[in-house]
Amino acid sequence: MKRTGRTAATRLGILLTALTMLFTSWTVVHAERAAALDPTTGYLMAHFTGESANGEQIYFSHSGDGLNWTDLNHGAPVLLSTVGTRGVRDPALIRSPQGDRYWIIATDLRIASGTSWADAANRGSTSLVVWESTDLVTWSAPRLLNVAGAITGAGNAWAPEAVHDPASGDYVVYWATNSPRDGVTKHRIHYVRTRDFRTFSAPRIYIERSGSQGIIDTQIVESPNNAGGYRYYRASADGQITIEASQSILGAWTKLGDLSHMGISNGATGGNVVEGPMWMKFNGRDEWALWLDQYATGRGYMPITSTNLGSTRNFRAGPAYDLGGTRKRHGSVLALTTAESTRVLSEWGGDNTPLSRIQSFNHPDRYVRHQDFDVRIDANVSPFQDSQFRLSPGLAGGSGYVSVQSVNHPGYYLRHKNFDLVLERDDGTAAFRADATFRQVPGLADASWTSFQSYNYPDRHLRHYAYQLRLDPAATDIDRRDATFRLTG
Repeated sequence: MKRTGRTAATRLGILLTALTMLFTSWTVVHAERAAALDPTTGYLMAHFTGESANGEQIYFSHSGDGLNWTDLNHGAPVLLSTVGTRGVRDPALIRSPQGDRYWIIATDLRIASGTSWADAANRGSTSLVVWESTDLVTWSAPRLLNVAGAITGAGNAWAPEAVHDPASGDYVVYWATNSPRDGVTKHRIHYVRTRDFRTFSAPRIYIERSGSQGIIDTQIVESPNNAGGYRYYRASADGQITIEASQSILGAWTKLGDLSHMGISNGATGGNVVEGPMWMKFNGRDEWALWLDQYATGRGYMPITSTNLGSTRNFRAGPAYDLGGTRKRHGSVLALTTAESTRVLSEWGGDNTPLSRIQSFNHPDRYVRHQDFDVRIDANVSPFQDSQFRLSPGLAGGSGYVSVQSVNHPGYYLRHKNFDLVLERDDGTAAFRADATFRQVPGLADASWTSFQSYNYPDRHLRHYAYQLRLDPAATDIDRRDATFRLTG
């Protein structure tokens, strides 16, 4: 029978084109993965600091050696929760295997608001707070992920973590929920699966201890070289700090022991009572640190180290370390490539812009401050950081224009809205940036002081009226005095 259709030359051309496309696709995919597989040279710690006014938010610290840490953003939080309880604890940092996406998930809890621990455990939020980024620098607005809402009698969702499961290609998100089961109410570790930290499977029990013993604060570390004989190790707070090992994330786990022989417990036997175990592998060598939060004494994290995770007897106290200026509570550490460290330090570590307070000319005991995202002038500002700002180049306009960014609400700027001054997050729009831009001009009441002229309403200046900050014309002597300020340290 006579063959019809494409000639041999045509078929060869199609084959070569297909091979070229396949090779190109392979090259692109593996180029993306290569970025994630670059050698890691630094470390980023996400943590909270305690139950102070802004302590239950997201803080970043950086280290070059994994032991000596520098507070980023001058010790102020880098992310603030504006959802749920408006507070977060126990943040976990997750990187995609391709290195092209990052997530932070955290407990939705703010004890500083007056919530009791009993209410938080039994009638608290069943959601986690999630942020997402493609570069570790620009983060999405926070969103809630109600992972525990389907658990009967769920009282909370605490201490979340997530790990990529290579067997399924998705992520296992796990956390502790206090709920009744078989007549016993206690904390058990539950898990869901997700690919995007938006949609997820039904929650299932992951870890449960016998009797009335609860369990929280589980964190898993992967040992790709199977150091100690297993691929995965997890540490949990269950009266002790219990160490377990497995060859797969959702497979069978073997108990290796606990840390009671080091005088360390989670409260069952006294000694140094800790929680929030946080794993960290040292870059470039097979050695791990397990950081433990000394919450009972308020001293923050301390490390113990091991070069063989196959036995808890291999852990050693020390070495010497320096946590920096802030108290670091229950968080997580992500090993960074040089490129990632450069981005993070450029954004939060290399900012030498001085901190400023804005003092009123005619009420010199009062300073511009934000309170519940409104802006006013007050004396004896508490917390003090509510009256600290950074003047950066204007978000709109050119030379001579500035924008005024909050220190303890990074990414939030003073902007006018219907001529009232508020503190809002930069949403990237041209309207926001125009509203948040001002020209520094000689003081209208005293040229040795400063006034702030609006970028998009140049006939108006910042001024206080009944102690509230507004954008108004300065037509009278009183107006001009109200619109005059001094920048102080």
